[in-house]
Amino acid sequence: MLVQDFDFELPPELIAQHRVMPPSAAKLLHVHGGLSDLNIGDLPNVLKPGDLLVCNDTKVIPARLTGIRETGGVTEITLHRMMTDNCWRAFVRPAKRLKVGEVLSLGKNFSALILQKLDDGEIELEFNYTGFDLFEAFDNFGRMPLPPYIKRGQNGDERDRQAYQTLFADEQGAVAAPTAGLHFDDELLERLKNKNVGLAKVTLHVGAGTFLPVKVDDTKDHIMHFEWARIDQATADLINKTKKHGGRIVCVGTTSLRVLETVADELTGRVAAFSGETDLFITPGYRFRCVDVLMTNFHLPKSTLFMLVSAFAGLQVMKNAYQHATENGYRFYSYGDACLLEKPEITP
Repeated sequence: MLVQDFDFELPPELIAQHRVMPPSAAKLLHVHGGLSDLNIGDLPNVLKPGDLLVCNDTKVIPARLTGIRETGGVTEITLHRMMTDNCWRAFVRPAKRLKVGEVLSLGKNFSALILQKLDDGEIELEFNYTGFDLFEAFDNFGRMPLPPYIKRGQNGDERDRQAYQTLFADEQGAVAAPTAGLHFDDELLERLKNKNVGLAKVTLHVGAGTFLPVKVDDTKDHIMHFEWARIDQATADLINKTKKHGGRIVCVGTTSLRVLETVADELTGRVAAFSGETDLFITPGYRFRCVDVLMTNFHLPKSTLFMLVSAFAGLQVMKNAYQHATENGYRFYSYGDACLLEKPEITP
């Protein structure tokens, strides 16, 4: 399909700059053959007993670093993919004058050696540090890697260290938040539990590649970035048991959906334990194997995420839903409102 098919108009004033508090006060657009304007707090009234929420428990690290070159020049670094315990790939700017073998100072007793220069401002770094472990170094010297459409100035906002982190965050490694999870708090989870809606967790470390624009004209030419994912055996068993007993799998976010669809059997829909990388790219025409309902935020025009939701609910359905959202003041992107998508019934 043409990438242009996934374009739409979005007034810039609808791009959310701060998270709604309490989270249950955010809007929720229910897409279910029609459109219903709800709030996140209505979720327990929409989901059914026996449904299973599947959330991403990745934790965002302060992945934006400032590197000082030996010449005194300043380089802005955004980590996006862990290669080994000490080695990461990152986007840097300016990148042109950086050299392989050069050491960047990142803070007291914290530096990085440039191992490779890749295309489009990407490099591979090996970190050196003493007196703390690597994730402590990120905490000490890094800033939260907010998306470029959230404007905070050069030093960011310290409040984002908590705000740009979900209730489920546990496994360190993401450089972007699985933002649908930002809508949950303890009170909402308790209400869902009382409704007999279950909860399961998977991991997908969201990479900075999620914000990269699609630069090709046809979706078949786009190369999806790799992200590390994991689902353990107990979670896989719970998902399979839920499906067997007629419960629905409700993914909180596109990242959780991509984990399940990566591991689901093409014929049976059963999922299995998995630990590794996925580059699953979902566009209209994809046959979903496991997931029944998707809760997700409102995404960028012509993005891989809007392509995914269009595959799930239908391109024209999502264009109509997004037009409704813009006309009714829904807030878009990471700190914005959410929609709840029910997979259309497939007629024989």
